[in-house]
Amino acid sequence: MDDLTMVRDLAADVPPPTDDARSAARARLRHAIVQEGRPRPLSRRLMLRVAVAGTAGAAVAGGAVYATRGERGTDSPRMTELSAAQLLHRAADRSRAEGVRLPVPRNDQYVYTRNFITRTYVEGGRKKTWTDESWISVDGSRPSRREEYGKVHDDPPLGEHEVAWPPTEYAKLAKWPTDPVKLLKVLRMERPGADLEAFGNACQFFVVPRVMPPGLEAAVFEAVARIPGIRTDHEAVDGLGRPGVAVTYPKLTYSFIFDPRTYAYLGLRLTGSNGGRDKYREMRSRADIAVVDSIGQRP
Repeated sequence: MDDLTMVRDLAADVPPPTDDARSAARARLRHAIVQEGRPRPLSRRLMLRVAVAGTAGAAVAGGAVYATRGERGTDSPRMTELSAAQLLHRAADRSRAEGVRLPVPRNDQYVYTRNFITRTYVEGGRKKTWTDESWISVDGSRPSRREEYGKVHDDPPLGEHEVAWPPTEYAKLAKWPTDPVKLLKVLRMERPGADLEAFGNACQFFVVPRVMPPGLEAAVFEAVARIPGIRTDHEAVDGLGRPGVAVTYPKLTYSFIFDPRTYAYLGLRLTGSNGGRDKYREMRSRADIAVVDSIGQRP
């Protein structure tokens, strides 16, 4: 029996894979290629494994979003929703597959980011928008320029005893564990069960711009996936108006937002107020991130 016949026989009794299942399989394939260190032609055995993974992923409820027939008398498909943990694992796969696009920065370089922010006030629905750009010193030894809500801050180099947590310096982040179990302990500040603090600390990785070493962003998502009580909100919209799925934790004002089809990280959602008044909901979207040589340089 040849390989294609094996794949057809396997798929005979399951629905065809959806775009989401294919996307997840492609992400795992890209990650496997990256792990090998360089692209090379795929063997028939690996190609068969990818085909089987894409087919089986459509049939396993715990492994992917999959299409089933609609309500009786209709032909429209309905989508089975991923749990928060499953969504975060898909986001981790996506992050690993795309992590090679940013180079390892030198200490004398800068992390450039461009973020879109949309703030909607609860009372009256008034909206404000900002486009913030920042240039953060990779090792903290040089001045940085940071824009917050349209206001520019020229920050001096980090002092000898000044500590940011989680750190923004690439060399310090490179020492952080990429094993999600170990990373969760760090996010919990070594206090078992400190889940609210762990979720909040994970969000802090994305509040202040930084380039994370390979695998760390994915490990953050996988560590959060291990936190009991996380939930999804399928009505989220990011700062650019793109539909998304939010991963939330009870009693916290921060939420992660992901693309519902590609699982790409889109940004953060938060709630707040101005001194207890004028409550608002805010969406922050990461539009660009790059490594540049000087303040003011754009990719």
